[in-house]
Parts: sequence; structure tokens; C-alpha cells
Amino acid sequence: MLEFPLAVVGIAVLLLVVLIVLFVLVRGIKVAKPDEAIIVTSRQRVTKAGDIETENAGQRVVFGSRVFVKPIVEAHFKLSLRSRQLNVQATAQTRDAITIKVNAVAVVKVGGSESMVRAAAQRFLNQQDQIETSTEEVLSGSVRSIVGQLTVTEIITNRSALQGQVLEAVRESLDVQGLQIDTLQIKEIDDDHGYIRDLGRGEAARVKQVAEVAESVSRQASEEARISAEQAVAEQQRKLDLRNAEIQKETDRARAEAAASKPLADAIAQQEVISQQEITAGKRVGLRKQELDADIRAVADAEAYSVEKGAQASASASVAAANADRDRRIAAAEALRTEGEAEANTIRVKGAAEAEATRAKADALDERADDLLRQQIIAQLPDIVRAAAEPLAAIANMTVISTDGGGAEKVGQSVAAQLATSTQIVKDLVGIDIAEIVTGRATGDAAGKAIANSAPAASDPAI
Repeated sequence: MLEFPLAVVGIAVLLLVVLIVLFVLVRGIKVAKPDEAIIVTSRQRVTKAGDIETENAGQRVVFGSRVFVKPIVEAHFKLSLRSRQLNVQATAQTRDAITIKVNAVAVVKVGGSESMVRAAAQRFLNQQDQIETSTEEVLSGSVRSIVGQLTVTEIITNRSALQGQVLEAVRESLDVQGLQIDTLQIKEIDDDHGYIRDLGRGEAARVKQVAEVAESVSRQASEEARISAEQAVAEQQRKLDLRNAEIQKETDRARAEAAASKPLADAIAQQEVISQQEITAGKRVGLRKQELDADIRAVADAEAYSVEKGAQASASASVAAANADRDRRIAAAEALRTEGEAEANTIRVKGAAEAEATRAKADALDERADDLLRQQIIAQLPDIVRAAAEPLAAIANMTVISTDGGGAEKVGQSVAAQLATSTQIVKDLVGIDIAEIVTGRATGDAAGKAIANSAPAASDPAI
């Protein structure tokens, strides 16, 4: 009864040991991912004669497979082999003293060899995020160094050369760190003063000019081709129009000839009919004329005899009447001539008398012209006095101020002064003194006699 439990315990212990061993074995198996490496460290191996001793002789590097890590005596570490993208920016001065900015993109990773993995593990195993920073600094320094050896034109025109020189310059330093550059691309090259942009302006203008010239040539060639095509079409159209015109002309001519032939044939036929009708009508007219001549001749002979006799009688009567009328006209003309001569003598005598009377009147007027002029001026004296008094007559109310009581007399004196001024004006104009005419009785009597003598002559219509 006591042996059975011991066997069970032994089996259980054995199983437990087996399980522990299996667990340890499973825990010791490590699998490396495709983008990582496993570094297994152990005690320093004893080098044999002829082996090269290295500081990493106790390390194993496993890529993309599994490895058994012995418990207690060995340890393992994982190092990422993934690619890392870096943005590299560097400001540097070129060989021709132009400060430029270079922006590049690089892809860096831990090298795929055991030695490079061991070197990267020594430097970045516990700080793998420092791989980007370290690589950026190395690349920036290399870019600045390479840019200083080149001109701006060389950098712009040959970026691949710049990339190759930078990769060549950083390869040694990165190999020491266990890193490698997969790619390096120069993304942008610029400067703060527009120097690079100005370098391209000339070439851009030249390219633009070449493009514009090419475009103009192409446009000109296209336009010439279009014009040539239009001219060819126009030429063919002209030939077609001429051919159509010729066909239409021939058609019209044929139609006109056909249209004209029918009236001509009709006219010829009608002319033949008319000719026959004329011949028939001529024969009818000749026959009728003969008949009429025979009928009329007898009547005409009788009427001619009657007319002849009547004409002879009328001629005799007309001759008698014409003789009588001639005698009457001669008598009337003789009487009219006698009457005209008498009337002309009367007019001649009357004209001589009137001329003599007119001459006498003219002599009288010439002798008495001064008297008549004086008489007419005397007749106008009331009007002259009235005109001199009109300024005073236009005044509705007048106030005369005088210190000696003779205001009214001064008004009269004013009128008299105006009248004297008027008579003086008349004397200056016509040479007649009105005062002398008024005061001179002898002169007044002579003027009255002259007017009386000239009164009958004034009433004469001839004057």
C-alpha cells in the first residue's frame, strides 16, 4: 500500500521536470523579424591558434530566423533594421560666395552585415531613435562641405554629382556607425536674395522666345496651309462655275435657237399666206376700180359741168364786189389822212403855246425866288414860335423864384431868347433875317406883291 503513492509522486515530479525543461526550451527560442536582427551574447570564446581575436568574438547576429538563447549563460538583444526617412537641411556658401539653402531627403538604415549590426548595436542599441539625428548631422556637414567646393551653376545643373559626392563623403563615417544610405535626393536649392531665380530668367526668356518663335512659325505654316487649301478649293470652285456657265450658255443657246426657229417658220408660212392674200386682194382691187371708174366717171362728168357754170357766175359777182370795196377804202383813207394832218397841226400849235407859257413862268419864279422863300418862312413863324415854347408847355407846374419880383418877365424873356436863337439858326442856314422881314415894311410890301403876282402861276398844273 505504501509503494503506490511513491511511484505516483515520482512520475509527477518527472513530468514537472519535463514541463520545466520544455518551458525553458520554448522560452529560449527567439525569432528575428525580417526588419530586425537579434544579437546573442555569451561568454568570451577561447580563441584557437591562428584565429583572429576580435572584441565581438562572443556575439552572434541572427537575421530573419530563429535562435536558441541558452538560459542564464546567454542574452539576446533586438536591433531594428527598418529604413528611416530624413529631411536634411543645410545652409552653405558656394565657391562663388553665394549663400544657398539645400533641402534633401535621405533614407538611412542599419547595415545588413554582422559587422555593421554589431557597430550599430554598440552605438545605438539602447537609443535607436538617435539614428535619425546623428545621420542628419553627418549629412548636413557633408552637404555644406561639398557645396563650398562647387559653384551655384554646377550645383543647379548637375544635382546628381552633388548627391554622389555627398554619399561618397559620408559613407566612411556611416560605415563606422554601422549605418548606410539607401537613397539621397536633392529636393530644393534656393537662396534668400533671388540669385538662383535670376539665373534662370535669361534661360527662361530664351526658351520662351524660342517657343513663341516656334509657335509663330507653326501658326504661320498652319495659316499658309489653310490659305493654300482655301485657294485650291476656290480654284476648283471657279473651274466648276466656269464649266457650269458654259453648259448653261450652250443650253440657253440651244433653247433660244429652238424658240426662235418656230416663230421664223410661222412667219415664213404667214408671209406666204399674206403674199397670196395680197395677190388676191390686188386682183379684187383692180376689178373693183374698173367698176368704180365706170360708175363714177358718168356722175363726175355731170357734176363737173354744173360746178364750172356755178364758178363762172360766182367769179363775176366777186369781181364786182371787190371793185366796190376798193373804191370805198380809198375814200376812207383819204378822209383819215386829212383828219390826221389837221389834228397834228392843232397839237403842234398847242405845244408851242404851252412851252412859251412855261418859259415865262420859269423866268418869273427865278426873279421872285427870294421873295417866295421869305414869304414861306413868314408863314412858318407861328410854328417856329410854338416849337420854342413847347419846353415850357410840357411843364405842368412851374415855380419861379425871383428876388426882384420879375419872375414872369424872365419866363417871357426865356421864350424870346429861344425865339431869337431860332431866327439866328434860320439866318445862318439860308441867309434870311426874319427880324428884318418882319420890321421892314418896304420889304414886306415887296414880298406881298411877289406872292400876289405868283399866286395864279402856283395854281397852274404845269408848276
